[in-house]
Amino acid sequence: MKLSLSLVAVKKITSNKPRSKFSEDDLEKAAHLILESEGVINPIVVRRTSLQSYEVVDGDFEYYAAVRAKEIDIRKGEMIGVFIIESENEEPLTKQVQLFRNANKESSGAVDFTLKDLEKFLNNLDSRFEKLTKQLLEESTTRIQLQNENNYLKKKLAERVEPLAIFTKFSSIKIVKELVQAGFHSKKANQIAEIVVNEREKQQFISLEDVIERVKIPSGKKMVKGISTKKMLDIIQSFSSDSSNE
Repeated sequence: MKLSLSLVAVKKITSNKPRSKFSEDDLEKAAHLILESEGVINPIVVRRTSLQSYEVVDGDFEYYAAVRAKEIDIRKGEMIGVFIIESENEEPLTKQVQLFRNANKESSGAVDFTLKDLEKFLNNLDSRFEKLTKQLLEESTTRIQLQNENNYLKKKLAERVEPLAIFTKFSSIKIVKELVQAGFHSKKANQIAEIVVNEREKQQFISLEDVIERVKIPSGKKMVKGISTKKMLDIIQSFSSDSSNE
């Protein structure tokens, strides 16, 4: 039988020892080392309690360090390397735990919970609460910043005016202004603006191509397009430049 390391989701493991028995500062340091090296140098030993759950047999400190690593970075800290005690390897693994790790193993007997232990528990609890509060505050601040940026972009998009609006919404005076900025002579710009207003009262323009086809001015005995395709491109470019500078 060959001993092999398995990767198990941290959330599927439990420990019978309270987290408060370990220093939060030590767990914090260990958690960051786990994230930096992407694993534990001393895999924990677990026993299967069901098909998808485990409990710690040895390595409670490493387990809680992995829990803290998952709190810091849920993606990198999601899995941890473990040795799983199964029926076929239970005896040799149990003996290894007793012989090789016994020096670091705390007594499984009754715990004398003294005033000093209580003080340590409260200090660890305060330290853990402070770290989690800071982490949640940072995440909340980031979410608020992203939401503000998103709202700003939505507002800008809502305020954005498409070139077609020149001919569907602008007053005659504003149409003349846009045409003059695009290079039209004042007289012709006024003539086109008047025709645009008259035409859209009959039927609203549905596209810039519709404007080109319907806005016609007299030239001798004929009616010709008041705005050529090239001049329409000039209008769009001029209007877009003005909008981007606002």
